[in-house]
Amino acid sequence: MTKTLLTLTLTLLLSGQALAAELSDITNYRQYSDTLASSGQPDSEQLKLLAEDGVKRIIYLAYTDNDTAIVAEDRKVLDLGMDYAHIPVDFMNPTLRDFQQLAAMLQLDPGQKTLVHCQINLRASAFSLLYRIIYEDVPVNTALEDMHSVWAPNDVWFNFIQTVASHYEIDLFCDGCDWRGREVESAN
Repeated sequence: MTKTLLTLTLTLLLSGQALAAELSDITNYRQYSDTLASSGQPDSEQLKLLAEDGVKRIIYLAYTDNDTAIVAEDRKVLDLGMDYAHIPVDFMNPTLRDFQQLAAMLQLDPGQKTLVHCQINLRASAFSLLYRIIYEDVPVNTALEDMHSVWAPNDVWFNFIQTVASHYEIDLFCDGCDWRGREVESAN
């Protein structure tokens, strides 16, 4: 009986490690908390893994006609028992309204395990940075370091981040914040 229990425990541990390894295979996958992650485009098999991992909601922030977009992603996600939302964010013109739509969706059930994704996790990591700072009180330097593990925003996205932060009266200037040579306007 002890051998059976040991075998079962070892099997569960190994399957959990395999699941984690495969989730990390999703392009630029970042798990920020128990309830929020961002990534690039998962494939159909990775969507199944996300459902098995307890993700309850997928929010897609790019156009459905992208070369790497999954055909009928909405149906596949819903068939796996997860909620699905789509906010088509123009990479060259992200807006405050785009962010507010994401925030409203996340605020409907902030405890629901969610993946926010786009094509390679540029849009999604920037939106996650803002959401975490504004709604989850994550320090700016922590959220910024997480985003920088994926990319350093270009001028369009830097300006977008400043616009949203300013709207919510969030000061992006902080000790230890490295905005990669860009000047941050202080909210004070």
